[in-house]
Amino acid sequence: MNRVADGSVQTNSVVWWHWHRRLYDWVIHFANTPYGVTALFILSFAESSFFPIPPDVLLAPLALGSPRRWVRFALACSIASVLGGILGYGIGAFLWEGIGGWVFAHLGSVGLTPENFAKFQGWYAKYDFWVVFTCGFTPLPYKVCTISAGIAGISFPGFIVASVLSRSARFFMVAGLMGWKGEAIRPVIEKYFNWFSLAFVALLIGGFLVIKWLH
Repeated sequence: MNRVADGSVQTNSVVWWHWHRRLYDWVIHFANTPYGVTALFILSFAESSFFPIPPDVLLAPLALGSPRRWVRFALACSIASVLGGILGYGIGAFLWEGIGGWVFAHLGSVGLTPENFAKFQGWYAKYDFWVVFTCGFTPLPYKVCTISAGIAGISFPGFIVASVLSRSARFFMVAGLMGWKGEAIRPVIEKYFNWFSLAFVALLIGGFLVIKWLH
C-alpha cells in the first residue's frame, strides 16, 4: 500500500496503472514528432530487456500516419526487438548473478520478479522454443522471456529463430493492418483513441496477470 499526501491510501495496482499510463502517453507522443522512427527503434530495443511499454503503441500510429512506409516501420521494430532480445539473453547468461538482486528490488513493477522468473524457468524445461515464440507474439512480457532464457541457458540459435519469427510476425501484422486499412479505419481510431489507449494498457497489464495466474 502507498499513502499519498492527502492521507488517502492507494493500492500498488492503482499506482502501477497510473504510472504505466503516463509512460504510455509519453511514448506515443513521438508519433507526432520528426523522431518517430528513431524513437521506435530505441523503444523496441529497450522493451526486450527492461522497458515496460511495448513498441506496438508507437508502431501503430506511425504506420497509420504514413501507410506507405509501414514495411520500414515494421522492419525497424523487428530488428531492434531481436537485438534487444539478444541483450536480454546476454544479461541472463552472463550478468544475472551479479545484478539479479538489484533488478528484483527496483524493476519488479515491469514484471521482473522472482515469481515470474521461476515460472519461466519451469516452462523452459518443458517447452523451450515455444516459450520464446509465444512471448514474442503475445502480450506476455518479452523482457522476462529474454533474460530468463539466458539464465536457463536454452539454445541460443533456437532463441534467435523463435525471436525473429515471432517478433516479425507480430510487428508486420500490426503495421501491415495500419498500412492496408489505415485510411479506412483512421476515423474510428481518432474518434475512440482514448478508449483504445486504455484497452492497450489493460492488455499490457493482463500479460503480467496471466503469468501470475498460470502454474
